[in-house]
Amino acid sequence: MSLCSHIVLMAKYNEWMNAKLYETAGRLPPDDLARDKGAFFGSVLGTLNHIMVADILWLKRFAGHPAGYRALEPLHGVPAPAALNEILHRDLAPLSQRRRELDAAIGAWAGEIAESDLEHVLDYTNTRGLRSQKRFASLVFHFFNHQTHHRGQASTLLFQAGLDVGVTDLLAVIPNEPAAP
Repeated sequence: MSLCSHIVLMAKYNEWMNAKLYETAGRLPPDDLARDKGAFFGSVLGTLNHIMVADILWLKRFAGHPAGYRALEPLHGVPAPAALNEILHRDLAPLSQRRRELDAAIGAWAGEIAESDLEHVLDYTNTRGLRSQKRFASLVFHFFNHQTHHRGQASTLLFQAGLDVGVTDLLAVIPNEPAAP
């Protein structure tokens, strides 16, 4: 499997898991969704907002890649969140709608990435104002790993509230391959 094929797989996994996570979160009363449970970003809602904040920040950086990804063009008009704990939406419905839109853009963007794009060194500034230059492929894998990390926290918070997200393994979206003869 090529790296680009793996990126497309990760985008599919991302979209599948976010749909499951948001569907499960939607079964919690709004007060429980926003209640601080001592997680890195407080509540389920805070964690879901953080994932979106980070996604927007990274996708805006990725939009600066010389490949000029068309799927990321709509992000040019989206303001960069000011802080990693910024609450973009206090209610799950608009957050969920924006999540679906973002996941569609991520899927389209993943399909646009060429193997030759992955070697590019992306120059960006983080939220603390520190400048970095890192290989694009590594940043893309960090992007997906970050989502997985925080979705694990959100699914734990939901489980503690008595709600099970169900299967969360990447294995569930890896297609079966024909066996070798």
